[in-house]
Amino acid sequence: MKILVLAWEFPPRIVGGIARHVSELYPEIVKLGHEIHLITVEFGQAPHYEVVDGVHIHRVAVDHSNDFFHWVVNMNESMGRHGGKLLLEDGPFDLIHAHDWLVSDAAIVLKHMFKVPLIGTIHATEFGRHNGIHSEQQRYISSKERQLAHESWRIIVCTNYMRLEVERALGAPWDKIDVVYNGIRPEKKHRHPEFDFWNFRRRYAADDEKIVYYVGRMAYEKGISVLLSAAPKVISEMAGQAKIVLIGSGHVLPDLKHQAWNLGIWDKCYFTGFMSDSDLDKFQTVANCAVFPSLYEPFGIVALESFAARVPVVVSDTGGLPEVVRHGKTGVVTWTNDPASLAWGILEVLKNPGFAQWLTDNAYADLDKRFRWDKLAQQTEAVYGRILHERSETAWE
Repeated sequence: MKILVLAWEFPPRIVGGIARHVSELYPEIVKLGHEIHLITVEFGQAPHYEVVDGVHIHRVAVDHSNDFFHWVVNMNESMGRHGGKLLLEDGPFDLIHAHDWLVSDAAIVLKHMFKVPLIGTIHATEFGRHNGIHSEQQRYISSKERQLAHESWRIIVCTNYMRLEVERALGAPWDKIDVVYNGIRPEKKHRHPEFDFWNFRRRYAADDEKIVYYVGRMAYEKGISVLLSAAPKVISEMAGQAKIVLIGSGHVLPDLKHQAWNLGIWDKCYFTGFMSDSDLDKFQTVANCAVFPSLYEPFGIVALESFAARVPVVVSDTGGLPEVVRHGKTGVVTWTNDPASLAWGILEVLKNPGFAQWLTDNAYADLDKRFRWDKLAQQTEAVYGRILHERSETAWE
C-alpha cells in the first residue's frame, strides 16, 4: 500500500502527543512493506524533505498569521497544494490518513479531488476536553471534528472510552470506529548506570524523602490541583518524608504555585519547569511514585512512559486511563477529582514497597502484551486492508 499521511506535528516539531504517535507508528508500518509519505509543518533547520526510519517526510512552509485559526487555514492550503502535487506526480496512493481536525480541510479536499479513501485518527475531542461545548471557538473546532468523522471511511481512536466519546460527541456510527491503542518503545528509555544516583536525587529531595511526581502539561484538565490538594495528607502520613515534584510548564503554573503556598506545603513541592529527556530518564530512576490525576485523558501515554521507566503509577478513573492502567495489577486507579482517594492511592504505593515492585513488574510485562508498536502497526494495517477491500467493491461517482 501507498499511504499519504497528514499530521501538523512531527519531530523535531513537537506540540503534543501526535508527533510521537506518528513518528513511532509509521516506521513499523514501513517494515510491513508499505510506502508512507507524511506531510507536516516546517520547523527550524529541519529539511523540507528527508527519509526518517523509512518514512518520506515532507515539511511545508506556512504563511504567518497572528491568529491561530487563520494559521490553520494557511497550513491546510500548504498541505493541500503539496499533497496534490504528490498525488499527481508520485501517485497513485491507496489511502489518505489525517491525524485530527487540524489537517482535515486539506485531507477532505484531496479525498474528493483524487477519489482516494480517507481515514481519520481522532486523538481527542473538543467536547471531551471541556466537558461540553461552551463557546463559539469550541463549537467551530467540534464542527471540524464532526466533519472529519463524517468524511472518513473509517475512524481510529486510541481507547474504547474514546470510541464511546466519538460516537456520542461527533455522531459517528459505532461500527465505523476502530480502537488501536497508542504504543511506546520501552528501549528508548535510556538507562544511565554511570550517573551518580544520590547526587542527582539530592537536586530534588532529601535522602529520607520519597519522591512523588507528575510530568506533563500544566493544564486544568490534567488535575494537578487535585494532587496538590492530596499532598498534605500524603506528607502527614509519611511523617514529612515526602516531596512532590511537578515537571513541565503551562498556563496554570502560577495558580498551582499559589495553591501550594496557601496549603502550607511550598517547602515540600518542587516545580522544575521543563526537563530534558535525558534528565527525565535519570529522574524516573530515583523517583518512587508517578501520579496522573487527570480530569480528562483520552489515553494517557505518560502512564506507559512510567511503565517503561519501572515507576509505580497512580492515576484517576477517567477517560482511557483505567483501560491503560489495570487497578491493583499494573497500577492504582483512584476516584477522579477526589484528593482523599488520590492520597490513599499514593500512600498504598509509598507504604508498601513490595506491592509497588509487583505493580512495576506487571506494568512492564503489559507493555509487551498490549502496547508494542509492531503489534499496533499490524492492527492499523488491518484497518487499511479493510478499507481497500471495501473500496474495491464500491463505485465512486
